[in-house]
Amino acid sequence: MLAVVVLLHLLFALMVWWAMRPPPTREGRAVPAGEVLEVRFIPAARAPAAKTPPPVPLPPPRAPSRQAVVPAANNALSVQLPAPAPAASTAPPRLFDRNGQAILPAATASAPVPDYVQRLPQGDTRIMQHSSPVKYRATRFDKDWGNGSTNAIDDVLQKAVDKTTVKHTFHLPNGIHIHCGLSLAMLAGGCGGDPPPPPSPKDGDVRLNMAPAPLAPNPNAPKPPPLSECIALYRAGKPLASGCPSDTPLRAVDEELREQRAKQH
Repeated sequence: MLAVVVLLHLLFALMVWWAMRPPPTREGRAVPAGEVLEVRFIPAARAPAAKTPPPVPLPPPRAPSRQAVVPAANNALSVQLPAPAPAASTAPPRLFDRNGQAILPAATASAPVPDYVQRLPQGDTRIMQHSSPVKYRATRFDKDWGNGSTNAIDDVLQKAVDKTTVKHTFHLPNGIHIHCGLSLAMLAGGCGGDPPPPPSPKDGDVRLNMAPAPLAPNPNAPKPPPLSECIALYRAGKPLASGCPSDTPLRAVDEELREQRAKQH
């Protein structure tokens, strides 16, 4: 059986090598120089830019003529003409202010009210639930039907693979087991060993439940600086020296409170 598996693996490797080998290269004939087409791109000539004529000076504005005002008679009909509209300014519109920010229109006093408001459904909300009142009960014929995710062809092929699969376990020395399987329908096979054993629980190994050994103190450790020196360094804004406690800022605050209370008394 093992020899058959090895031969099948060799056959598959030969087929893969034959299918993936590179195709032979074909050398093309040399093309003579007279049959080569050469394409050149010539940039188009640009016409000289036309000179803009100088601006025409506008005539000065005329002063309004003063007409003599004739007093109206007592019984005369008076008509008041509408004031003439001011002349349109020729200055271009301003888009930015002095600070360089864009001039935007003033915001409206209140936000517009939408014409349509989405309302929540009212009444019985169970009409939107698509649940079948008929409960399905499994029968003994369910094992002969598919689960709905595969078609009939896949089910037939899977059954053919299961029927033509041969499995065998080889027992080697030192408790080694090799499980091999060969499927004649798929013309494939493979072998594998036993999975690794699970780790032993903590209660099975006494060493895992032992307390950690205490670390031996360093006999040549440098002497830490006094707390007053650490507080003075912290108040001066300098980095703390090696050996200062990590809660030096809190101790500095407590020391400052003690000094204030001593001054008050």
